[in-house]
Amino acid sequence: MVIAVLADIVGSRKLDDRSAAQRILDDTIARVEKHLPLAHHALTPTVGDEQQGVYLELEDALVSLLMIQLALPDGIAFRFGIGIGDVRSVDSVHGALADGPGWYAARAAIETVHARESRTVPRTRTWIVGAPGQDEVMESTIAASNAYLLVRDELVGAMSERERRLTYGRLVGRSQHDLAAEEGVSQPSVSKSLRNAGSAALIEGVVALRGSSA
Repeated sequence: MVIAVLADIVGSRKLDDRSAAQRILDDTIARVEKHLPLAHHALTPTVGDEQQGVYLELEDALVSLLMIQLALPDGIAFRFGIGIGDVRSVDSVHGALADGPGWYAARAAIETVHARESRTVPRTRTWIVGAPGQDEVMESTIAASNAYLLVRDELVGAMSERERRLTYGRLVGRSQHDLAAEEGVSQPSVSKSLRNAGSAALIEGVVALRGSSA
């Protein structure tokens, strides 16, 4: 099983400094990979506003993409289309091109994100599509994972930038005391922020995902 991920930048045309935003995206992806190296091929810019990455396990992709969402500052965000299926490279005069049913599925997934966020679920950021030929177990896994992602994206989308930073910090093992010192607030204030943001549910969800992929 191969997990292909397409990411595009939310509201890229409205960014004041597209180059600066790309540097932030690149630095964020590198930081996430340093803290938890899960990608087989980390998200890398391709053309326009898109990036492509590859994971070997669905659980790894879900954890890594969550961490990227949490680590990005206000005003800069990704949509993620996750495709399950074979991928390959096609040589051309322009270099290696990504091809295969996994990428087609990822494209369909990101189109679903666009459709959902423009209608009833504006905080949708992530979706999964399986390439044709998935077995019943994988189809059930995709359906359950998409239900999880709808709720997860809603929770993350409602967080403030500080709440995302604090949640990320806890995910990478930092203590509330250390986070409080870094933010210039008290430890009880950090605890309250995490509780109000629902961070514990996200963290327990990551523990469950990591357990299933261990």
